[in-house]
Amino acid sequence: MGGSQAAMFCLERGVTGFRDRGDPPLPHIDPKACRTAWYSAARVAGGQVADFTEQKYPHSFHSATIKTRSGTYIGLFHAHYRLIAFVADRCFRYTDEFLEPPAWATALSDGGFVVLSAAQLLSPLADWDTSALSAAEWRQIKYWRPTTVGATLFNAWD
Repeated sequence: MGGSQAAMFCLERGVTGFRDRGDPPLPHIDPKACRTAWYSAARVAGGQVADFTEQKYPHSFHSATIKTRSGTYIGLFHAHYRLIAFVADRCFRYTDEFLEPPAWATALSDGGFVVLSAAQLLSPLADWDTSALSAAEWRQIKYWRPTTVGATLFNAWD
């Protein structure tokens, strides 16, 4: 996705998982909704859910695995927004390991989630509308210096 297309996607306040004490609480996506969507996607994929791991500090995401005849797929569910990314391996922290979603990922979109493409996730943060991010988030971005949007969204910053 080119810069002008990516800029149409606004990164919402709290998408990094950080806020100042005086800011409103971050939205919370119920892990049950993520798990339900993942099981539905597994049925569409003709596979089985191997695991679903709920978000734990300092991660900003839940992670899950589906095994099919064609391979193993790992999804990252953002803990605060209905965003999903695909990766090849489980890592503590992600930077540029993002993959294109499989064709069956449309089942996740049908469940109300936004399935992000590798091009979106690998694009520089400067290509996106970041006007809604808080001062607390910008402090974390300046400290951690993520090189991609995916690293900003699916982080393990403390």
